[in-house]
Amino acid sequence: CSAVDQKGNISCVTTTSGLAFKMAGRVGDSAIIGDGLYVDNAVGSAGSTGRGEANLLNCSCIMVVESMRQGKSPEQACLDACKRIVDNNKMRYLQDDEGRPNFNVNFYALTRKGEYGGAGIFAGEQLALHDGKQARLHPCAYLYKK
Repeated sequence: CSAVDQKGNISCVTTTSGLAFKMAGRVGDSAIIGDGLYVDNAVGSAGSTGRGEANLLNCSCIMVVESMRQGKSPEQACLDACKRIVDNNKMRYLQDDEGRPNFNVNFYALTRKGEYGGAGIFAGEQLALHDGKQARLHPCAYLYKK
């Protein structure tokens, strides 16, 4: 969940259920600032769901915010983070028969101006939005159809 108030201040939160059958003491990406969540009040925020280990390896959410700082839209910044995960996913047991990840990661991002976007590695995800007047669903961009 990300929000921008009437003064342009940004907040963001994300949670994790954690990887099934994880090692004792494992800390997921949600608790590591820059990986599963990142906020820079001058630029925007980004959060993520999905395989947290992929975010830990790629510092994904800080990448999304830094891409927005460079002028990319929230959606494009989220797609770039997905591409980075795919490019760095070299472990065969984490790939399908086509060499794509056998897991999904999704991102949501918001700028200080209220621009938003989201993307996932695979199709089918949506953002839940509220503009202060009404709630609606917005489709996320994606790299691959399932």
